[in-house]
Amino acid sequence: MEIERALEWLQSTPVAIAVAENDILFPWIESFHVLAIVLVVGTISIVDLRLLGVASLDISAKRLMNDIIPYTWVAFAVAAITGSLMFSSDATHYAHNRLFQAKLVMLVLAGLNMAVFHVFGVRDIERWEAPGARPPAAAKTAATISLLVWITVVSLGRGTGFTMH
Repeated sequence: MEIERALEWLQSTPVAIAVAENDILFPWIESFHVLAIVLVVGTISIVDLRLLGVASLDISAKRLMNDIIPYTWVAFAVAAITGSLMFSSDATHYAHNRLFQAKLVMLVLAGLNMAVFHVFGVRDIERWEAPGARPPAAAKTAATISLLVWITVVSLGRGTGFTMH
């Protein structure tokens, strides 16, 4: 099967071998991955709680998103890089781990939810972005989905870590 060969090739690269065999490298990469995920989920949660109308009501939704989302993207890039490094160290096992597969599905769902919100949800943001204004149901729905999906991503990620040994 082509995928299996690709996974085996990835796992046999010098970088993947170094990550897998070095007693210090994997824990450091994992630590940076966890810290990056904390920043991703933390910054997204700040925006989601504003969209739900329960926090940061003294700042406009648009300004809050403009201030926070750049940090989210940097943290997400670090999480993606460190996650890819960890994946490469044992690609054949990660690829067949059901919790890891579910985590990837949830990451795609998080991306789709964000894309739909940014395409449709922010169209009328000027109407409800003023400090103290309450967001519409669509924004609250997107925020609720986002929070639930990211909590699930974190849970599945931790579960993956505990099932790989």
